[in-house]
Amino acid sequence: MGSVSTRKRRDGSSSYLARVRVMRDGTSYHETKTFDRRPAATAWIKKREKELAKPGALEKLNASDPPLSKAIERYTEESVKEIGRTKAQVLRAIKTHPIADLPCSTIKSKDIIEFLQSLPGQPQTVGNYASHLASIFAIARPMWDFRLDDREMRDAITVARRMGIIARSAQRNRRPTLDELSRLLAHFIERRKRTPQALPMHKVIMFALFSTRRQAEITRLTWDGFQKEYNRVLVRDMKHPGEKHGNDKWVDLPMEAIRIIDSMPRRKSEIFPYSPDAITASFTRACKLLGIEDLHFHDLRHEGISRLFEMGWNIPHVAAVSGHSSWVSLKRYTHIRETGDKYADWPGFQITIDTV
Repeated sequence: MGSVSTRKRRDGSSSYLARVRVMRDGTSYHETKTFDRRPAATAWIKKREKELAKPGALEKLNASDPPLSKAIERYTEESVKEIGRTKAQVLRAIKTHPIADLPCSTIKSKDIIEFLQSLPGQPQTVGNYASHLASIFAIARPMWDFRLDDREMRDAITVARRMGIIARSAQRNRRPTLDELSRLLAHFIERRKRTPQALPMHKVIMFALFSTRRQAEITRLTWDGFQKEYNRVLVRDMKHPGEKHGNDKWVDLPMEAIRIIDSMPRRKSEIFPYSPDAITASFTRACKLLGIEDLHFHDLRHEGISRLFEMGWNIPHVAAVSGHSSWVSLKRYTHIRETGDKYADWPGFQITIDTV
């Protein structure tokens, strides 16, 4: 059964999206095409329905030219690397959009652009969809012989970026103040006194700041990977653009981070045996309760790296702590002037060490 829907272009003119959907004996097929005139769209629908009514036509098309949704399914099922939670969510969401029903060979850059334009959210969010969809286009043809044209995807991204439909995520420069940190520590220490079994967020926060570790990395640190005599710890599966797992790396620990580790009880194999989700939830709830706006847990890493530069450390020295493989990523901090350690006389650190 076919249908025609009208869409408004940015210039005010109309386009007509012709859609053919056929289901027969449990086999389905979906195809769309855009026209400038409604009569042309209607004529195309009649022609395609007649062609698809021929014996074996539907089965042949599905066998040789599956829909995009099939490529997404195979990618998620056959990927040896574990797909991150955010990417998995995005790919599932893409499967709910009309573009997922299109045969691979029929998807053009204009289809991808129309899909991106239909997404809600900021250009940075839409950019994430484009990036994850591009990973499907990159491997579908060489791996499964699905006729997805990677050039169409590249063209779509070029156009979308120039038209402002997608954009790279803006760099955050939010840093917590000493007052905000003092309020957070007081809140979590008081909670710990009332509920001894509560997550010791005061220690997690201070360790994140002084070690510059991400929250997921913190929860993967183990006692057997801690070498106090060498002032270092093994970070397992450190975040890397191309590797989700197996990127284990030794990083240096500032003395403050070592003292926090020393204050932790050895009850489990992990130094901080907590879940990243629990840490995020606790931090977010506390900020909301205390009226601290626009502060993320990850901002502690930015604060920690900035602190090291303020103390006069050079890029190689900071990279040994932060774990950055490329020093280029640390160039954003080189404008920071040496001002000393603002935490040197701050009582919050000692209070954290002394509190169970």
